Amino acid sequence: MLFTPQDEEYIIEAIRQAEAMSTGEIRVHLDQNLKGDALATAQSIFTKLGMEKTKDRNGVLFYVSENKKKIAIIGDINIHKYVYQNFWDELLKEITLSFKDEKYKEGLINAILKTGTKLKKFFPTDGKNIENELSNEISR
Repeated sequence: MLFTPQDEEYIIEAIRQAEAMSTGEIRVHLDQNLKGDALATAQSIFTKLGMEKTKDRNGVLFYVSENKKKIAIIGDINIHKYVYQNFWDELLKEITLSFKDEKYKEGLINAILKTGTKLKKFFPTDGKNIENELSNEISR
């Protein structure tokens, strides 16, 4: 297990903070038993969590394989219209470096907050009617 219960609370708070900046929806999924490709598994989880059903199609999933220490980031269709692949590649590189240093919580939280800042640019909110379409809880 890479994250303690307290770490998970900090991660959930980071999701809340990131989502407060935009209309985007962010989820984290922790998997103990990755058996195949992290990206393909993350795409499947994205659909299982109903992330493609958000009103603005601007959800982002951080998939973390705890047993393999692998990360995949999946964005919905409107994410890819505005946020280019180089942003995600750089973010993935940063998380991977943090994981190599065993700074799991810090790496994931930093990535979540950077994602919130990026989404703010393309999916701003007026701060009044922020509908939380998806749970902020970590899924498994």
